[in-house]
Amino acid sequence: MDTTLQKNVSISGIRDEAPPGYLCRFCGSKLEHVFVDLGMSPLCESFRSLRQLNEMEPFYPLRVYICSECYLVQLPRHVNPDAIFTEYAYFSSFSDSWLAHAECYVDMMVRRFRLASGSFVVEIASNDGYLLQYFVKRDIPVLGIEPAANVAEVAVKKGIPTDVRFFGAETAREMLGRGLRPDLLLGNNVLAHVPEINDFVEGLKILLGENGVITMEFPHLMRLIEQNHFDTIYHEHFSYLSLLAVERIFAAHGMVLFDVEELPTHGGSLRIYACHSSCTRYAPSPRLAALRAKESAARLDTLEGYSAFSLRVERTKRDLLSFLIDAKREGKSIVGYGAPGKGNTLLNYCGIRTDFLDYTVDRNPYKHGKFLPGTGVPICPVSRIDETRPEYVLILPWNLKGEIVEQMKHIRDWGGKFIVPIPEVSLI
Repeated sequence: MDTTLQKNVSISGIRDEAPPGYLCRFCGSKLEHVFVDLGMSPLCESFRSLRQLNEMEPFYPLRVYICSECYLVQLPRHVNPDAIFTEYAYFSSFSDSWLAHAECYVDMMVRRFRLASGSFVVEIASNDGYLLQYFVKRDIPVLGIEPAANVAEVAVKKGIPTDVRFFGAETAREMLGRGLRPDLLLGNNVLAHVPEINDFVEGLKILLGENGVITMEFPHLMRLIEQNHFDTIYHEHFSYLSLLAVERIFAAHGMVLFDVEELPTHGGSLRIYACHSSCTRYAPSPRLAALRAKESAARLDTLEGYSAFSLRVERTKRDLLSFLIDAKREGKSIVGYGAPGKGNTLLNYCGIRTDFLDYTVDRNPYKHGKFLPGTGVPICPVSRIDETRPEYVLILPWNLKGEIVEQMKHIRDWGGKFIVPIPEVSLI
């Protein structure tokens, strides 16, 4: 690495801070450069009961680092994954657009890889069976791997076999011993969630059939930077992934990427396709070279490509607070829509509590009657908006803004407007 750049990165916006003992979770290099610091925040899915509002709540640093050797952007592990994922409040099936995305994926995989009743599909982090149900409808055998027992229970009730456990090399060896080798091994929004990424990817390598295919979807770091998606940073997300970093990680474990798709989900995601390095069945797609060129143009292979992000984040915080302060001074009522992890990062970083938001609503009844972590904002059914008729609705899951605006368009009947906070504050 260029030593001149190393000496001057603090000038370009990346601070040189060397926390003791923080090493890159992939290559083991010392983490010295801060990508963004969002202060202290609670676990984003740790919803509070009324009784817990009077109890101490743990907060952890949201300080993200960039490895100067492999360019993996990462959040150090401050809490055991068991505390995050053993009981989980996110159920994928409550989003209509996400279900449509899953069904479209299944249709495409069945056609592209000629999956049939003799095939076998395994999904890691299968949640409530939102995706595997579409394979089951086609009589394709499946197995879900899901660490959250309360969520897995919903999948089992749908007739989807589900193992309640975390995935890694040990789990893969045990499954292999049971004769389980998938033709398609998939994971949507899980690769960023694993604290031990080498163990996880090694597990993929062990389990995958000889000519099998892996697909993984994850938010694209390049889009996170371009679109200012800082609220997608929270303690569940240990890594923030580029094609550059993921190719290196898979190659280190004897696998190769042969295709990639850019997706609109979560504000901009990637779907990678991988197989064993020894597999010659799949020719490299030209989309790989095209995306490598895009990431190179965005300078994701240099520290300078990450330097301006913090300043944009701070500006967004000031702009959102200015808007909310002005609205409250005018006597306007403001409520939230949704209780997603990204919303809790946004609210805690900006210091938005019940002095700004009267409440938020969510379609998931599991969250009703609870309170957002850190801010204590109450979570109500969606019908609450019709009862109180607020002037503004702050859309916290902005990645679903089209779906939400369509569902709630009747708020315009009383002059209501939607606030979209990301990438910058705007009204709909």
